[in-house]
Amino acid sequence: MKHNLLPAVFIASLTACSDKTDADFRAEVSAAMHVSITGDLADLAQAARRLQATAPDWAWNPVTDATAIADMQSAWKNARIAWEHVEGAIAPAFAGFNVSMDARYEDFLTGLGPTGDDNLFDGTGVVGMHAIERILFATEIRPEIVAFESSLPGYQPAAYPATDNAAIAFKTQLVQRLIDDTTALIGAWQPSSVDLGTAYVGLVSLMNEQKEKVNLAVSGEEESRYANVTLFDLRNNLDGTQKVYELFRDWIRSKSSTERSDQQIQDKFVSLMQVYHTTHGDSLPAIPENWSSENPTPDNLNTPFGLLWTQIRDSVDPSSRGSVVFEMNQVAVALGLPEFVDP
Repeated sequence: MKHNLLPAVFIASLTACSDKTDADFRAEVSAAMHVSITGDLADLAQAARRLQATAPDWAWNPVTDATAIADMQSAWKNARIAWEHVEGAIAPAFAGFNVSMDARYEDFLTGLGPTGDDNLFDGTGVVGMHAIERILFATEIRPEIVAFESSLPGYQPAAYPATDNAAIAFKTQLVQRLIDDTTALIGAWQPSSVDLGTAYVGLVSLMNEQKEKVNLAVSGEEESRYANVTLFDLRNNLDGTQKVYELFRDWIRSKSSTERSDQQIQDKFVSLMQVYHTTHGDSLPAIPENWSSENPTPDNLNTPFGLLWTQIRDSVDPSSRGSVVFEMNQVAVALGLPEFVDP
């Protein structure tokens, strides 16, 4: 009798799994996604608080405050890791927080008009992670970024706080705004707010944006451009996408039609992560001077940047069978979720 018990339990377990409905899988994925993303948002809040605690209450001196500035930069990077992990799944459902926490300088200036934002350090106007980044890395900004931004109406040069009042405002207003927004987002991110269709499309969209983030680096318009860590962002976007996609996999594997797509997605995840981690540092390789994303030359494609660009393009091209984006759309159809449409 004892020998028959384990097989019977095992068979019963398999039967129970096979009896799950799509509604059961939806409920499981929603619950797991809520827990996973809540953890990352807590990490984001913790990093923002650490940044705030480290910020000096006096005008920053690049020499005597070098340790504090380095610590703030490190905390900012930890905040970016947490955000990049959740961005795909959460940003489409919370567009307001996505803007106030992650919009770029030019996005804010478009809404502010020609007067722009002449106070870099308060909690209004240009805010969020990139506003903080622009201050923290003010002395390290690449010339092509300055050239791009200085052409924008309302442009103000990036700078450290030059007075005690500006330093206190940075700490208690700009950084506090990020803490407040993160806290509010955690409160809004309830199980009932988990829309699997929106979240899944967001994941696919984020993978599609991998090529855009590389293309924009050519003109200095990429996302984390002041810290010059586009490759760092790409790694964390991919890591976050893998993490959330994994929550869907029991459901995906319950559909016989998704086996091929799922395997191709896994293969592309692995190959992309390999190229991201074998490329040294957090920045993209040097961009060839005459680079053109529309018509790259054979010589340019053979550079470290060109090889990385080609790998990313081929891995996420929505029209290419076998790419992550194409195959994730095939999975979406099988699960009854909306497909991503390349804008």
